[in-house]
Amino acid sequence: MFSFRGCGRWVAASLTKQHHPSSRFSGDSAAPWTPHFDVVVIGGGHAGTEAAAAAARCGSRTLLLTHRVDTIGQMSCNPSFGGIGKGHLMREVDALDGLCSRICDQSGVHYKVLNRRKGPAVWGLRAQIDRKLYKQNMQKEILNTPLLTVREGAVEDLILTEPEPEHTGKYRVSGVVLGDGSTVYAESVVLTTGTFLRGMIVIGLEMHPAGRLGDQPSIGLAQTLEKLGFVVGRLKTGTPPRIAKESINFSILNKQTPDNPSIPFSFINETVWIKPEDQLPCYLTHTNPQVDEIVLENLHLNCHVKESTRGPRYCPSIESKVLRFPNRLHQVWLEPEGMDSDLIYPQGLSVTLPADLQEKMITCIRGLEKAKMIQPGYGVQYDYLDPRQITPSLETHLVQRLFFAGQINGTTGYEEAAAQGVIAGINASLRVRHKPPFVISRTEGYIGVLIDDLTTLGTSEPYRMFTSRAEFRLSLRPDNADSRLTFRGYKEAGCVSQQRYERATWMKSSLEEGISVLKSIEFPSSKWKNLIPEASISIGRSLPLRALDVLKYEEVDTELLAKAVPEPLKKYTKCRELAERLKIEEGSVTLLYFGCIYRMTQVLPIILPHDQTLVIC
Repeated sequence: MFSFRGCGRWVAASLTKQHHPSSRFSGDSAAPWTPHFDVVVIGGGHAGTEAAAAAARCGSRTLLLTHRVDTIGQMSCNPSFGGIGKGHLMREVDALDGLCSRICDQSGVHYKVLNRRKGPAVWGLRAQIDRKLYKQNMQKEILNTPLLTVREGAVEDLILTEPEPEHTGKYRVSGVVLGDGSTVYAESVVLTTGTFLRGMIVIGLEMHPAGRLGDQPSIGLAQTLEKLGFVVGRLKTGTPPRIAKESINFSILNKQTPDNPSIPFSFINETVWIKPEDQLPCYLTHTNPQVDEIVLENLHLNCHVKESTRGPRYCPSIESKVLRFPNRLHQVWLEPEGMDSDLIYPQGLSVTLPADLQEKMITCIRGLEKAKMIQPGYGVQYDYLDPRQITPSLETHLVQRLFFAGQINGTTGYEEAAAQGVIAGINASLRVRHKPPFVISRTEGYIGVLIDDLTTLGTSEPYRMFTSRAEFRLSLRPDNADSRLTFRGYKEAGCVSQQRYERATWMKSSLEEGISVLKSIEFPSSKWKNLIPEASISIGRSLPLRALDVLKYEEVDTELLAKAVPEPLKKYTKCRELAERLKIEEGSVTLLYFGCIYRMTQVLPIILPHDQTLVIC
């Protein structure tokens, strides 16, 4: 047994300041403190919390090590979850009984589904989140999870032993060394270090070692991984300044209201915690030529932009947007940070100019002429490990039983981190029990697309999920993530609760029954037109139409159909989710059918049945 010592030390503030007695941080209060666990998870961010909770749900005695317990669940950048592609990941994490979707349903201040004008395959569930409330709810969940113990501590090194001969790898991890020299032994270890590996914060020409503002970076662990032979790269990201709410003139800006009704992220929630009328609005403004001028005249004062390190292409800084797309106006969304927060997050205005120039730039923007900057924007540069060094189960090729999840694999975003975390936690637990890994393929979910892209192609820039990355997106919709993954999670991984499994079973049988009933109801098209005059049903030829066919019309939903034919359809409108999924399922059958024809024929024309329309998502 040996460890790579002398690689540097990660000294967290919590090791010098004892905020609370450590016994308070035990999620499994009945379990005595012991230095041996089934699974140890390093890092309490979005990947770490999902990994630790997933391993515990699978039945493994799990330890979550974080340098400060009060930062568990902290939203370091934007105060929002979801979006195009990202909302799909959240639904899939929830289908595996993950945490983030349920916590968002308890913590949001503005819920909206993006891309509604397009097909349901590309709808993007999104919500503005109350930072403080999310962190409180996540900590409550984590600290009360059975079999999960939480401890403050800084990990400096890995304990390694001889590899298992039946598996590939040069070493086997068997524990970690903490900053105070103590050791914790484990059967599996999950690293979710985020931007902390040799992290560096940049504002203007100033650079400070930090994983995020106010937190020390991980130096020793980064050196250990490099000495082991892992290929290390460097990435960068950034965050916008924060603005005082009372200093903004919202009256002249475009107001964005939430959806009514609000659609929850989690399959087990019928509604979110807050009514639509009590939710907070967002506002839209734009940059202008003055902003471009300030950026271009001060590039010499911005070392973050001049760095050759790759940043996020799809969430670029304002400097990158000005350089790539000159003479254009760029959107800036003003997003609330919480119900009782005095701060506004200017989405789209990530910047690393010196603080005084940031303030000057902000006051050039419409509605922000008198804005007061509370905290400057800053950039973060950090190490990541080439994800081609991990398997689809997220276990490393080089070190057995060592798993990577989150930004350490080159991704960006809370949702991508959470998706990797839940898979890493499941597989770390399965590895302990000598069971086959739980792997999601590209055909089964966006999580599969994410992991397959990373492990086969790697990435040279922060990887972000989009619907365009999924070849099978017509069938990998947000609404059916439970039918795709919950049953597998329950039977193969043991990470899904009985309650969730039973709800997914009920929904599956109800959908099958509903579709069967819709197929059994058939009237002439003229009668359907009389029953539902709102529908654009042609009566030129009075052909027989099933209720299933009528539901495919854009103007018709399950509720309208049930009013026309109360028996036996009325019962399917009592559950909002069931009614919506029946509508979506019927449209998707047509889409998938004609999509297959198109792929098979390529150039042959498709003859649509009378009165049917092919809608491409």
